[in-house]
Amino acid sequence: MLLTATPAAPAPRVVSFDQCADQFVLAISPRHAIAGLSPRADDPDSRLRASARGLPLRRVGLESALAARPDVAVRYWGGDPRLTDALARRGVRIVTIDEAGDFAGVRRNIRKVAAALDQPARGEALVAEMDARLARAAGAWKGASVLYVTPGGVTAGGGTLIDAVLRSAGLANAERRPGFHTISLESLALTPPQTVVLGFFDAFRLAGDHWGAGRHRVLQRIVAERAVASLPGSMLGCPDWGAAEAAEQLALAARR
Repeated sequence: MLLTATPAAPAPRVVSFDQCADQFVLAISPRHAIAGLSPRADDPDSRLRASARGLPLRRVGLESALAARPDVAVRYWGGDPRLTDALARRGVRIVTIDEAGDFAGVRRNIRKVAAALDQPARGEALVAEMDARLARAAGAWKGASVLYVTPGGVTAGGGTLIDAVLRSAGLANAERRPGFHTISLESLALTPPQTVVLGFFDAFRLAGDHWGAGRHRVLQRIVAERAVASLPGSMLGCPDWGAAEAAEQLALAARR
């Protein structure tokens, strides 16, 4: 009896509704199955913007989404409940990327999207690449204390992906409180941090923002004197494997 191979099912057509979802779709879906990306997929702070060239960028709305004829829609913050409910009623599978406070959460997000797009092997390859970056970054700073700072004067403590990035590169987070907090300028002046890691400063410079380092001379001086690395917003803005690239960049800074 002649056996014939069963042809593989075509990859599901997919659209993404925000810049974070774009990164997952661009990294995991076969290019021919991408029916639409968000309008921000080719912005300067989109990490995979080069891969978005030539693909359709669609306004996030019901008419535009239906015109793409998707099987799956991926979102993080984009697409309001009315849109996602309307698409779900028409048989579109809605996949929401979850918040991630550590790299285990990032792995779950990768595998969640990969499963929805019928691309488990691509998902596992992405996880393996992320874990290899983390292995290369491990212990680089040998426990040095650091404070994370954004241009708006915000820092991050335990339970955040930023904290996981710092720890993955061998840094000890000077912020002891969990979650995100506004930096106390008084405590900074009295007890300056040993070192500072900057985040999102590139995005503010691109926008021509002059509020740098919370607009206060104390914070500006500490940033100027004690910053050891500046991590781009494209690595920090989404609960994805870009955070491992940030950890690796921190490790490289330690070895200079």
